[in-house]
Amino acid sequence: MSQRNTGVTVQAVNAQACPVREVLDRVSGKWSVQILVAAAHGPIRFTELERGIEGISRRMLTLTLRNLERDGLVTRTVHPTVPPKVEYELTPVARELHETLQRLTDWAERNRVYIAESRAAYDVEHDKEQV
Repeated sequence: MSQRNTGVTVQAVNAQACPVREVLDRVSGKWSVQILVAAAHGPIRFTELERGIEGISRRMLTLTLRNLERDGLVTRTVHPTVPPKVEYELTPVARELHETLQRLTDWAERNRVYIAESRAAYDVEHDKEQV
């Protein structure tokens, strides 16, 4: 028989998780991750990002970069040239995040076969149950 943890309320859990969830939602988004990876090797121009990230629209790139800048993850530098040269670069906090993403990628690569085999075994077992 299990005991209930009566000291924890749903409201308390949500209040604590909400700020973390907001940050994770931002940095784990499809476009944010690709921008962070693309910018990890140094300053990068908008057009380089646009060409390098398949499927991203100009508007989505602009919005995502603006949000990443607002969150303190990228810096935007406008060079006084004609036409203006704009570069984006990861902040130290974003570099730390990139290292974390790299570790997650390494983990996924090491475990992808295991996960594929587990999924196949699960599907076989649950297909039997439905017959």
